[in-house]
Amino acid sequence: MESLGQEPVSLGRLAERMSDRLTSAPHLLPIFQNAIRNTWGTTLKRMEDGTTFVITGDIPAMWLRDSAAQVRPFLVLAAEDREVGDLIEGLVVRQLKSILLDPHANAFNESPNGHGHQGDETEMSPWIWERKYEIDSLCYPLQLSYLLWKNTGRISQFGDLFKEAASVIMDLWTTEQRHETDSKYRFQRRDCVPTDTLIREGKGAETGYTGMTWSGFRPSDDACDYGYLIPSNMFAVVVLGYLQEIAKEVLRDEELSSRAYHLAAEIDNGIQQYGIVEHPEFGKMYAYETDGLGNHNLMDDANVPSLLSIPYLGYRGTNDAVYRNTRRFILSRNNPCYYAGSAAEGIGSPHTPKGYVWHIALAMQGLTDDRVEEKERLLKVMSETDAGTGLMHESFNADHPEDYTRPWFSWANMMFCELLMDYCGVRVQR
Repeated sequence: MESLGQEPVSLGRLAERMSDRLTSAPHLLPIFQNAIRNTWGTTLKRMEDGTTFVITGDIPAMWLRDSAAQVRPFLVLAAEDREVGDLIEGLVVRQLKSILLDPHANAFNESPNGHGHQGDETEMSPWIWERKYEIDSLCYPLQLSYLLWKNTGRISQFGDLFKEAASVIMDLWTTEQRHETDSKYRFQRRDCVPTDTLIREGKGAETGYTGMTWSGFRPSDDACDYGYLIPSNMFAVVVLGYLQEIAKEVLRDEELSSRAYHLAAEIDNGIQQYGIVEHPEFGKMYAYETDGLGNHNLMDDANVPSLLSIPYLGYRGTNDAVYRNTRRFILSRNNPCYYAGSAAEGIGSPHTPKGYVWHIALAMQGLTDDRVEEKERLLKVMSETDAGTGLMHESFNADHPEDYTRPWFSWANMMFCELLMDYCGVRVQR
């Protein structure tokens, strides 16, 4: 294994390109440079087998979700820099291999060293850091594979390994459509907060069949209250659409394409039938979770996929009526995770203290708003709540930004970078 050396020349060219467009806000560029260089220089590692291992920052394990999100802005560089493209493809290969090791796991070790939560009551192995099953952990590698193609024209990631992993993912999502009767997945952690384990001896809250696929945990790694996590099911629909396109245009595999199409239709029908509620103030809007038995959880979490991120995921556009209603709800005090203070207001998470806003959510608020002035406002809020570190954090006290969680959190850093790139007209193609 080797850490990356000198930063790519293409990164310097990107910074120059953005500098030319930041004449009205030059103070934002140093944070961008700090954040993107921190990710490049401290979290990405080339392994002896040619794959890429990506730690989250202050935790020495690779989350499938975080690692994909951390390299997403580098796709812009990969369009002109083959070495950066090779680095991202190396991550895709490692992610796909990890899925074949265990598709229920969310975080992996760089070797079978037995690090992480080996005491959890589930089917652990020395390769696995944590085995909390989250739908989005399987979505992100498919998304990254697709975006690498769309931004570079590269298709070498779509080999037998990709096809095998895609089949395993669809097998699992199909099984988890009937979690109550067909799934063998169980997860329990002893002596922990309730959000770190599943009730009913590790099976989770009861669910009825909806067509959606079940998730044990949210992208925050907190347990779902109800097993059908709506934004993660939306993400699954989107990446199954990507899989159809890959199967048709690259792999020439009609069976794979057809299977992805039918599974996406079943999940999407479930979202539309069970995931929309009539709110007395906001009208028709998406719930965050449901169980198919009449219960709904009306909230949104800072972690992505979220309801706020629906247009970013590509499930619906910013002008979709149900999304607009949902957005008004989640960016208000009606959302139990929305906090307002003297320094900032925005979405937080049950994963962190009450009153703490997430930089990831502020970035997503800007990325899903079409107004340039709103993007600029949110970038200003983010830059003024970095506690003087020149980097983003997991969350911060909305009244006292100097009180924050996770000083080294690469996903948040790269979300700032992506929003600033977007503000400058530099966007990842999809």
